Amino acid sequence: MSHAESLSVPPQPASGDLPVVVIGGGPVGMRVAQELVRRGRPVLVLSAEPHQPYNRVRLTPLLGGDVQFGDITLPPLNDPAGRATCLTGKRVVDIDRDEHLVRTADGALYPYAQLILATGSRAFVPGIPGRDLAGVFTFRTAEDTSALLARSISARRVAVIGGGLLGLEAARGMRRRGAQVSVIEHETHPMPRQLDGEAGALLTAKIADLGVDIRCSTAVREIYGTHKVEGLRLSDGSEIPCDTVIICTGVRANTQLAQDAGLPFHNGIIVNDLLQTRDPDVYAVGECIEHNGRLYGLVGPGFAQADIAAAVICGEDARFLGAAPATKLKVIGAEVFSAGEVEQLDQQVGVVSHIWRGDGVYRRIFLHRGRLVGAVAIGGWDQASRVQDAVQEGRVVYPWMVHRFRRTGALWIDEDLAPSDMPDTAILCNCTGVTAGQLRGAKARGADSVPDLSMETGAGSVCGTCQPLLEEFLDGDAPPNPVALWKALLGFSGVALLAAALPLLIGNVPLPESFEADSLRQWLWRDNIVKQWSGFILLGITATALLIGLRKRFRWTDRLGIYDGWRLVHIGVGLLAVAGLYAHTGFSLGHNLNFALGAFYVATLIFGAIAGLATGGDHELRARHIGTSRKPPRRLPTWIHILAVWPVPVLILVHVLTSYAF
Repeated sequence: MSHAESLSVPPQPASGDLPVVVIGGGPVGMRVAQELVRRGRPVLVLSAEPHQPYNRVRLTPLLGGDVQFGDITLPPLNDPAGRATCLTGKRVVDIDRDEHLVRTADGALYPYAQLILATGSRAFVPGIPGRDLAGVFTFRTAEDTSALLARSISARRVAVIGGGLLGLEAARGMRRRGAQVSVIEHETHPMPRQLDGEAGALLTAKIADLGVDIRCSTAVREIYGTHKVEGLRLSDGSEIPCDTVIICTGVRANTQLAQDAGLPFHNGIIVNDLLQTRDPDVYAVGECIEHNGRLYGLVGPGFAQADIAAAVICGEDARFLGAAPATKLKVIGAEVFSAGEVEQLDQQVGVVSHIWRGDGVYRRIFLHRGRLVGAVAIGGWDQASRVQDAVQEGRVVYPWMVHRFRRTGALWIDEDLAPSDMPDTAILCNCTGVTAGQLRGAKARGADSVPDLSMETGAGSVCGTCQPLLEEFLDGDAPPNPVALWKALLGFSGVALLAAALPLLIGNVPLPESFEADSLRQWLWRDNIVKQWSGFILLGITATALLIGLRKRFRWTDRLGIYDGWRLVHIGVGLLAVAGLYAHTGFSLGHNLNFALGAFYVATLIFGAIAGLATGGDHELRARHIGTSRKPPRRLPTWIHILAVWPVPVLILVHVLTSYAF
C-alpha cells in the first residue's frame, strides 16, 4: 500500500484473532458475514453507503409507497459474542494484499485475516446525448430512490429507458404516484433475457392495463432539453415529451478495487470454484464476480456464493459450480417465472420446447436431450419452485411428463406437499434459493420464528412472498399430534381388520353333512324365515354405517357428539356388519352378482379398518415420513373404502329383487 508508511496502523491482534473483512454491506455481503459469525469467526463489514444495510431488491415497493425505509433494512449481525461489527459510510479505496490491510477514504486502516469483496454492481448509463440534463435519474441505490421520491412530487410525464425487471418496477412505482409513464425497450419485448416472445407479449398487455405506455423495438437516440429534460427522440423518428427520465439499462460489476489491487478481472472479478481470486486470502461474491465466464445479476446465486465462501474460509469442503438464473416475482403486478438461460435457449440448436396455454396463463419448458434446461411462465405456476430445482439439477423429463404438461400445464402430479414435508433440495424461497434442508438446519440451531429463519438463511428477506410458507414450515415441522381417542381407534380398527379378513382367511363355513336339529348353522342358513331376517338385519347395519359415514357432511349433527367418538361407533358398526355377514352367508359369497356384492362388501370392511389404523397411527407414521399433513396416510385406504362402498347399495337392491323373484 503506497500510503501505509504515512498512516498509523491500529494495534493488530494475533493473526488467529484477525477478522474476516467484508467490503460491501448489501444483502450478499451481510449474508456471508452472518454465515461467518454463525461459524464463530470475527467479522468486520465495511459499507460505503451511509445507511444501515438494506435490501436493494425492495427499493421498488419503497418507491411505490408500499413500505418505509425501516421496513427494508437488513437485520443486524447476530453475534452474542460481540465479535461482529458493521461500519457504514466506510468507502474502501485501497487494498494492501502483502500487509493484509484495507484503507478507507477517511484514512483508517483495517487488518484482515481473509478479505471478501462483495462490492456488487453499479447502474450502467449508456452514452446517450443529454444524459447529464437535470431530471435524469438512475434507479439502483437508496440515494437514487430518495431522489426519485422527491422528484415524484413534481413529475408529470416520466420516461423509463429499459424494459428489464428494474425498469418495469420503476415505471410501476412512478405510475402509482400519479405520473404518466412510458417505457422504452430496444428489444422486441420487455424482460428479453427472462422471457420469450409470447410471454413478453402477455406481460406487455398487462403493463398496458396499468396505464403504462410501452414501446419496444426502438432505442433512445437523444434526451433533449435546454437546461432540463424536455423529452426523448427515438430511433424510429418519434418523440416522447417528458419532464423526468429514469435510466434502467442494466448494471456493471464494481471491479475497480480488484483492478487497483492487481487481481484478475474481465467483466467481473474472476474467481475459482472456491470463490477465491488469484490471492487465496481474497474472496469475492455476488454481482461483482465472474465465474467460469458468467456473471450473476440475481441475489439467489449471490446468497449461494456467500454460503460457500464462508464454508471454505472456515475449512469446510464446498464448491460453487454455477447456478441456473431464476426469477419468480410479481413484476408490475403480474406473476412472472423464468429459469435457465431463456434468451439463449430459444435459439439454441438441439433444444426442444413445449407450450401450455390457459386462461391468461402461459407456460413453456425447454428440453435438451430429455433434460429440463429452462422454463418460463406468465400468470403463476404452483410448481415453479419444483421446476426451478429441476432446471438447476438438469433432471430428466420423461415422455409421459411432457404429455401431462401439454395437457394440463403441470409436469408432475400435484403432490401438494406441506413445506415441512418437502425434500431437503426443494427451494422454498425463490429469491434467495434457500432450500427446505437449509431451513431445517437453521431450525435445529434455534431459529423458531420467521425473522429468525430470515436472519439465519435470508429466506423471506427479498420480496417477502414466501413468508407464509415459512410460517407453515415452522408449524408443520413440529411433531405431529395424535388424533383424539387414538388408542381406542387403533384397538377397534385392529379387531375390525382381523374380523373383516376372516372371509379371506377361513373361507366359507360349510353346512352340516347331516341334519342336526340343534345346529345353529342349520337354523341360520336352512330356515328361510331366519335367512330373510338376518338379511334385513345386515341391510339395517349397512344403512346405519353409511349414515354414520355421511354424518360429518352435515354440520347440524355436531350436536350429536364429537366426530372422533362417532368414528369409533362407525368402526363398531363395521364389526357388527362382519357378524351379520357371517350370520347371513357363512362367508359363502356365492357366484356372479352375489359374488360381486360379497367382494365389494368385504373390501369395504377391510379398507375401512385399514383407514382406521392409519388414522389412529397418523402421528407415528408421519413422524417416520410416511404421509404428510396435506396427504395423510389414511387418504389412500379411505378413498378405496369409499370407492368400494359405492356399488354396494345397487348390488344389494339387485340381490333382494332376485331373491324374491326366484
